[in-house]
Amino acid sequence: MTGDRALTASDPEYPELLRELAGAPARLWVRGRLDPAPTVALVGSRRPTPYGLRMARRLATGLAEAGVTVVSGLARGIDTAAHEAAVAAGGRTWAVLGSGLDRLYPSENAGLAADIVRLGGAVLSELPPDQGPRPQFFPARNRIISGLSWAVVVVEGDPKSGSLITARWAADQGREVLAVPGPADSALSRGPLELLRAGARPAAEASDVLDLLPGWVRSAAPEPAAEPRAVPLWDGPDGEKILELLGSHALSVDEIAGGTGWELPRVLAALGELEARGALRALPGSHYAIDQRA
Repeated sequence: MTGDRALTASDPEYPELLRELAGAPARLWVRGRLDPAPTVALVGSRRPTPYGLRMARRLATGLAEAGVTVVSGLARGIDTAAHEAAVAAGGRTWAVLGSGLDRLYPSENAGLAADIVRLGGAVLSELPPDQGPRPQFFPARNRIISGLSWAVVVVEGDPKSGSLITARWAADQGREVLAVPGPADSALSRGPLELLRAGARPAAEASDVLDLLPGWVRSAAPEPAAEPRAVPLWDGPDGEKILELLGSHALSVDEIAGGTGWELPRVLAALGELEARGALRALPGSHYAIDQRA
């Protein structure tokens, strides 16, 4: 079933893992399919580093290729990278919103949401379809992300970030918690480091996550929903502007920030995506150039 609909806990399609939890949503609005499958959440910073984007894509690709449904929150940054990589691998992914289905946030991910549904995944929310996003909705949304998942992987995040809230929900719900080790001098590695010190498992490859899933869950993984779709070297105006600015030159991160007029987090996010897609190559001294092999 793919049309928009509201599910209650008594509906057969309501996800079993979520149904078991105290405080499970009384109603879920769903667009797309919620086919039974192993599920793993990938979450992290809205302003990730290029390293974080690479790791999110690496893990999501490996999980999707193994038939695991990737769960995340459709937010900017790590969430978007995880959904995009699952879609690019022809896999299934579920996006849990902090708004209603008709008020999708962030709006620039509308095309990604359509791809998620087209490839057999789902966009879902406990909020009525016409409800806009509000800050208080997102921490509550995070309990659904973890509740839908056998395991939660935190890629990057500050100790006070929403991704750490999701990890705490996961621990309370009896889910496996994993964290991606990051550079020791990166502020966004502090959240994962805190989790690792508290006993979370390290995750560097999809196999690190798959090995923690019960055997019967792994054996239930379906084949990927579709052939991998071609992913453009850039999506949207940010990538185009950077590629136009670079031309045949190699520029530093500071020069790119000056040429675009953007804040550094936005520059780093765009550079990370372009590098992950093979459009750019990193050079010594924090310089970037267009990869002529792309």
